[in-house]
Amino acid sequence: MSISKKSRTKIKNTGTFLVFAGPSLFFFVMTILVPLVYGVYLTFTDWNGISREKNIVGLENYIKAFGDVKFWQSLLLTIIFTGIAVLLVNYIAFHLARLVTKGVRFQNFYRASFFTPNLIGGVVLGYIWQFIFGRVLVAFGKSLDIGFLSKSWLSDTKLAMAALILVTVWQYSGYMMLIYIAGLMNVPKELLEAGKIDGCDEKACRKYIVMPMMISSFIICIFLTITRCFMTYDLNFSLTEGNPFGSTVMASMYVYRKAFSEKNYGLGQTEAILLFVVCAFVSLMQIYFTKKKEVQA
Repeated sequence: MSISKKSRTKIKNTGTFLVFAGPSLFFFVMTILVPLVYGVYLTFTDWNGISREKNIVGLENYIKAFGDVKFWQSLLLTIIFTGIAVLLVNYIAFHLARLVTKGVRFQNFYRASFFTPNLIGGVVLGYIWQFIFGRVLVAFGKSLDIGFLSKSWLSDTKLAMAALILVTVWQYSGYMMLIYIAGLMNVPKELLEAGKIDGCDEKACRKYIVMPMMISSFIICIFLTITRCFMTYDLNFSLTEGNPFGSTVMASMYVYRKAFSEKNYGLGQTEAILLFVVCAFVSLMQIYFTKKKEVQA
């Protein structure tokens, strides 16, 4: 039986897809979808993370999770941390991008310098800044008699969170800067020149031409910053380890401790799913509202 030309084309396209996209699709399914489905299954069990027995407990873990006050406190702390960090990261990254696209001398060197902190792993970065906050800044503050620097920020319940935000902003600003640079370079020069001919100064050009053309860059940067900040664990662990007195225990660290330290994997996985849902909801809302502005632009 002969195969029609249409069927041969479909088989050929399928084969091409499997050759080029098949490996990526396979690893995506095995590393993302399968663990996600298995993780949802574990939320309905009482597994402790070690034993072979996994007894089905129904919605018991979800009931406990919604009644876990400390989990919701850590989630609220994560939301506050994320909100402040997202605003600061994107504000600084955007202005850094403007700075290094004005044709200043050594601007490529500045770009590389600003991006470098993102290349350092979160754990290593945390230990480096732990030394800076605990030794360098304290010695500097005592020598110059500066009160708020005379003791380690990491020993103060309020300043410890400020230190965590500061390091996060320092780490991510350079990465987001590159995305904003790409957005700024894609703004048509003809529009800027037309705006200047019509009497627009630099501030007006930025407000009515550059900013609307940069909406897609803002969407990407804000989305990346939100997801990274919501799931912060490595920096939280190495810089503060949740101290002092548990004042910097954010949601990811709390979930990890619940699952692995307290050997309550079922409840820990349930709270991890709730964290994922909250993060996904916030991210989708951000994309929805910024996309509306992109259409208007």
